[in-house]
Amino acid sequence: MPTHVTASVADFEEHRPRMFGIAYRMLGSATEAEDIVQDAYLRWTSADRGDVEHPGAWLAKAVTNLCLNALTSARVRREEYVGPWLPEPVLTGGGALGPLESAEQRDSVSMALLVLLEQLTPVERAVYVLREAFAYSHRDIAGLLDLSEANCRQLYRRAAARVSAPKPRFEPDPARWQSLVETFLEAARGGDVARLETMLAADAKYVGDGGGVVSAARRPILGRDKVARFAVGIMAKYGADLTIRFAEVNGSPTLLFGDLGIFQVEIEDGLVSGLRTVTNPEKLAFLHRQLSHS
Repeated sequence: MPTHVTASVADFEEHRPRMFGIAYRMLGSATEAEDIVQDAYLRWTSADRGDVEHPGAWLAKAVTNLCLNALTSARVRREEYVGPWLPEPVLTGGGALGPLESAEQRDSVSMALLVLLEQLTPVERAVYVLREAFAYSHRDIAGLLDLSEANCRQLYRRAAARVSAPKPRFEPDPARWQSLVETFLEAARGGDVARLETMLAADAKYVGDGGGVVSAARRPILGRDKVARFAVGIMAKYGADLTIRFAEVNGSPTLLFGDLGIFQVEIEDGLVSGLRTVTNPEKLAFLHRQLSHS
């Protein structure tokens, strides 16, 4: 292989993790992010290398523009989506979405924030992701999006105001979290609604994404009593013989229910405040590939 070709491949591979991280945060889909990165590679191999002064900037611009195009059609699909939409789950313990060493970094890939980003226009989302998750300067973002720096600042302020990103969530230590979740599952499997209600916050919320492909609640379930009864019903139907594993998904500790899906439990002040499940098999393909390699 010629030296210049080898060098171009090496440049691309060096920046692949960042490109995937940008695309995933932009689209909320690991599968689509992989496709975007592959499209960027095709553009990279056919580009005039003499015009590329900074490979990282060139590739970030290519990926961002491809994502902007993809978001236009994605918006239509979101509107037609059956039931609540949640992002595709990604194992993050191995660094698939970059370093997640702080609560702020973990929140940048959390399902809660990625759902909020759906409210933004494609350009607002690009500015917000590049600034918040990757600390690009407004000047650099302006170069990537072919906008003025002043316009980028305005777009960022508007995006931040619309998203109203939650403060970094309270996180009990992993052992305490696992103990609470195991107790919760034990009560749900035993049909103990009263015990579950003592573990749930009054405004507890359950959101399930089955995409109309598998059975799931078509609307969020709100309130301690309703969530408790729903948890008992779910475990009675699916949980008796399932193998349950613990993993870090989208920066949060998560339960893996066999091949059926993921179950996230948010805990605040010692109470379960939020539950999320993704069981749409079309959204689990990337996660299953990660698990097969781990």
